[in-house]
Amino acid sequence: MTTVQACEPLSIPGRPLLKWAGGKRQLLPALRGFYPVTFRRYIEPFFGSGAVFFDLHAYGRLDGRQAWLVDDNADLIGCYRMLMSRTDEVIEHLRRLAADHRARGSDCYYEVRDARFNPMRAASGAYTPEMAAMLIYLNRTGFNGLFRLNKSGAFNVPAGRYVNPRIVDEGHLRQVASALRTRGVTLVHGSFDGALAEAGKGDFIYCDPPYAPVSRTACFANYTARGFTLNDQARLQHALVAAADRGAAVVLSNSSAPDIEQLYSTIDARRAQLRIERVSARRAINSRADARGPVTELIVTNVAVRRSVHLDPSRGNRPMKLRMARASLRRIRTSNG
Repeated sequence: MTTVQACEPLSIPGRPLLKWAGGKRQLLPALRGFYPVTFRRYIEPFFGSGAVFFDLHAYGRLDGRQAWLVDDNADLIGCYRMLMSRTDEVIEHLRRLAADHRARGSDCYYEVRDARFNPMRAASGAYTPEMAAMLIYLNRTGFNGLFRLNKSGAFNVPAGRYVNPRIVDEGHLRQVASALRTRGVTLVHGSFDGALAEAGKGDFIYCDPPYAPVSRTACFANYTARGFTLNDQARLQHALVAAADRGAAVVLSNSSAPDIEQLYSTIDARRAQLRIERVSARRAINSRADARGPVTELIVTNVAVRRSVHLDPSRGNRPMKLRMARASLRRIRTSNG
């Protein structure tokens, strides 16, 4: 088992659309060391904010390859699909929301959440450009950018305390839409089971499931009404072991909860050549500000770690050695634990 230091995130053109609990932008310098050199298809069964997909896309690593982006959150996939296919309409609705928010602040937020967004979600099985704009608006003005559902399936995140949130970033919205429209990219609303069932040789799988809680107050798994349980974590482990046995390159990130360490330390996991790497990260979402500090997270992978490189977008896809340790993947120590 090795320990890897994840440094501050680089400034990259592939910025995700949404702030999402567990988003991996801050871990990209570490995760890049585990991107396989060659692969034919990219599979991301817990798409979320898509930080890794947008990173790979920004630097041409998906050129000529398929990308299968899957998530069990119908709102998330619906939003992405609307932005991808009806970009101008989403932006126009978002402009109206931004103007209303500037005039009324949190009153606007709660009216959108309770009188418009939740009723439309409950009444319609299909997403619309207006609903996509409302989700983006709520994400950028709600508390810590959380997406959380109550047991009835209603979005219940309170308003955030932002002085001047940037609600409409047209250039970025169009950049995201363009990335999702790239030939070979497929958005799927579904579970990880289907995404992983046929994965095998030549596939690169990155999994970022809802993290297993390391304490009673550290669970942020309510991205769907039913949450994500330890049994789901075990099902995921079984599917990843099977995919690795079939020759897929596997990278998974999760918390350092004992249950996760145990799941990926089994005989079956070792036979599939999966190993645990430790990374130091910063917790971005917590109800207490003083608890948003450094934490240890796990990367489970069968990909050999590579010497860190910094991809300079001004030089195409050519790697440039990163001289400053601050923005690199650093192997800081090796342990036998």
